[in-house]
Amino acid sequence: MTKLKPAELRKMDYKELMSKAEELRSELLRLRTAAARGTLRKESGKIRGVRRSLARILTIVREKELAAKRGASK
Repeated sequence: MTKLKPAELRKMDYKELMSKAEELRSELLRLRTAAARGTLRKESGKIRGVRRSLARILTIVREKELAAKRGASK
């Protein structure tokens, strides 16, 4: 998976972001299980990237939630 840029993520809507987050969660689970089994060799550095991409998505989702909340309260 390529690095997801914040500008690209901000263009996505809520459903797309959440589906991308689910993909990353399942990939992270797969990588962690492979690491626990000891079968993760070349992809060992991928865990960090997946975690960061997931955090990036969740941050942007939260930004959108706060923006919607601010817009509704005005």
